[in-house]
Amino acid sequence: MKKFLVAIMAVLFSAPSFAQYSSGGFSLSESTLYYGIRLGANFSTLTGDYFDDMGTRVGMNLGGVIGIRVSDSTPVFLESGLYYASRGAKEGKSTLTTHNLEIPILIKYGIQATDDIAVLPYIGPYFAYGLGGKFKHEVSTPLGTVELQKDDTFDYMNHFDMGFKIGCGAEYNKLYLELGYQFGVTNLLKEEISDDGAHNGSLYVNFGVNF
Repeated sequence: MKKFLVAIMAVLFSAPSFAQYSSGGFSLSESTLYYGIRLGANFSTLTGDYFDDMGTRVGMNLGGVIGIRVSDSTPVFLESGLYYASRGAKEGKSTLTTHNLEIPILIKYGIQATDDIAVLPYIGPYFAYGLGGKFKHEVSTPLGTVELQKDDTFDYMNHFDMGFKIGCGAEYNKLYLELGYQFGVTNLLKEEISDDGAHNGSLYVNFGVNF
């Protein structure tokens, strides 16, 4: 793990500046196309009565993005990409995890905060598909004891999720940092499990580099 983190940092600091090509840093008026990598953490939970006793679970984000300027007169960019995100919920010994592929479609607006820093607020939808996951939860046995049962998450939940992301990024030379929140609007809970709805909610922070 230590060698892996060192390798990531080496890539980040040796990469060419996103500011020279795209929406960040020093050349908002000249940028057209950019791409980048993202690595970060999310703090996710599930809303709805069925999971109301479960709290926040910490997961990982990893992805690549590509963006293009959509206006010659203003620094407005359209960004998409492909992410892996581990999300879910947790409370005590009960843990629900999902491993997702996610495609966001974001509108970003570049603001030159200083000579060295660009600020990029954004909003847009995301589309996700759950590849797998586990639901560990306590169940009562006929003998009156409690055991930890392990099930496939998608025995309870639907694979597809759609929602919206809102956040703000900042770029300094090669480096990019963002903080945002995403909320699902599709009901994840299968109808045969319960009539209660369940939706994703996730606060996230990502660090990366833009080329």
